[in-house]
Amino acid sequence: MTEAERIKYLRIVLVLVGLTFIFGIWPLGVVWPSGWVWHEGGRSEYLEMILGIYATLGVFLLLAARDPLAHRSLIWFTVWSSIVHGGIMAIQSVANPHHIGHLFGDVAALIVVAIVVAALMPRQICATKARPATGLAVH
Repeated sequence: MTEAERIKYLRIVLVLVGLTFIFGIWPLGVVWPSGWVWHEGGRSEYLEMILGIYATLGVFLLLAARDPLAHRSLIWFTVWSSIVHGGIMAIQSVANPHHIGHLFGDVAALIVVAIVVAALMPRQICATKARPATGLAVH
């Protein structure tokens, strides 16, 4: 896959993940609570906090989709935070059999997001793109 193709698909994935983070987590929790909702059974301040954090990240992923190279740190934050969050939840799911459904829901989703986004990140970056816009080109 060429770098141009990689960026094209990365942009599409960033939009899809961003929209899912903004609009998809709450409906998934409604239709599949055992895979997406922790501490179910009534109002959950925890879930509201997660929805707010992921909706915010989703908005920034939509903005990053316009120019992924300019937003590499945000994209790598998404990859690594998804791995860490998914990993912690995986351990919690195994430790508490009541939450085992999460291994097939939000845990799997976060790991897939991390793998796909990381796989699509450009491998070679032009030196002029890698530096901040200072007017000085590196050759």
